[in-house]
Amino acid sequence: MTDLGTSPDEVQFRFRDDEPADHGTVTVDACCDQTNATAVRIEPGDDARVLLPFLDRLALVEVNFPSFGDGRGYSAARILREAGYDGELRAVGDVLIDQLSHMRRCGFDAFAPDKPLDEGDARRALEGFGNVYQSAADARKTIQELRHE
Repeated sequence: MTDLGTSPDEVQFRFRDDEPADHGTVTVDACCDQTNATAVRIEPGDDARVLLPFLDRLALVEVNFPSFGDGRGYSAARILREAGYDGELRAVGDVLIDQLSHMRRCGFDAFAPDKPLDEGDARRALEGFGNVYQSAADARKTIQELRHE
């Protein structure tokens, strides 16, 4: 059974053991201009690669999903994780049940949906795919890799 974790107020699900960031986020542009920014919010259209030189100081990256059909945040998450970002990566906005497992595979480890999700449905969504066909940021072994063990 999937543990949905504990979360700060606005975050419904968090899959991390460290303390949540308790300070507000800044825009991508502001993050690049400030030396003390430790939390940033990526909006659709922002280029996550701009943040790569600053990953060592960021404790939180929020990725906004203003619409469930806008998938640019998945790419931002994967870019950050593949570049070595190990801080909290939080999906915010129009996050739906059927997106949770895909978002986790891209590297999201916290979720702050606009509308609270049913915890039972979330658990089932996260447990739904035992095997995967493609490599992703979550480093799960693919079916092909499992066949060759």
